[in-house]
Amino acid sequence: MKSYEFASLLCSRLCHDLLSPVGALNNGIELLADEHDPDMRARCMDLLSASARASANKLKFFRLAFGAAGGFGDEVDTREARLAIDGLFGDEGRIQLNWMVEEPMMSKSALKILLNLVLIAGDALVRGGALTVGAEKHGSGLDIVVRAEGPRIALDPELAKTLIGQAEEDAIAPRAAAAWLVHCIVSDGGGQVQVADDEGVLVFGASLPA
Repeated sequence: MKSYEFASLLCSRLCHDLLSPVGALNNGIELLADEHDPDMRARCMDLLSASARASANKLKFFRLAFGAAGGFGDEVDTREARLAIDGLFGDEGRIQLNWMVEEPMMSKSALKILLNLVLIAGDALVRGGALTVGAEKHGSGLDIVVRAEGPRIALDPELAKTLIGQAEEDAIAPRAAAAWLVHCIVSDGGGQVQVADDEGVLVFGASLPA
């Protein structure tokens, strides 16, 4: 896949994810302009505040997951990743995060793998649940594990195929942009992605050589 084709997929994915909170901001502003009741105006302000916070949190997450955030060095503080994940899922309260990453720093590429796997796993928890995120460096490289557990898990089979490199490049949809990015980073680094999807449990694993 050419770089401009992937950029198109990524832009479509970002626009889709940002449409809801930005649309809510627009609706809130329109309601506020026409509403004179103090209680209703207060509700409009609450709506605007929540929508603005959701938009900002998504942008912060996407900046790390897809962009060049984290400064000019080769490694990024993993606390930034946790804050980004907390911002993406924390306000909703439907997903519990179990953070098991003890490494203080991680390469930008590895962090993108971790965040995009978290994004895919979180989307699969359609009724909420728990996300466990772990990463460990060792002599031969780095292992990343993301485990999702909940009452209902819906992983698009095309995402699983894309992650492990079995999808047709010409048929990849915008919803698979995160999976394609993970596959490209891992394969370029000589690593491997594994997917295990059992009833109520979804596990992603990525191994990167040193």
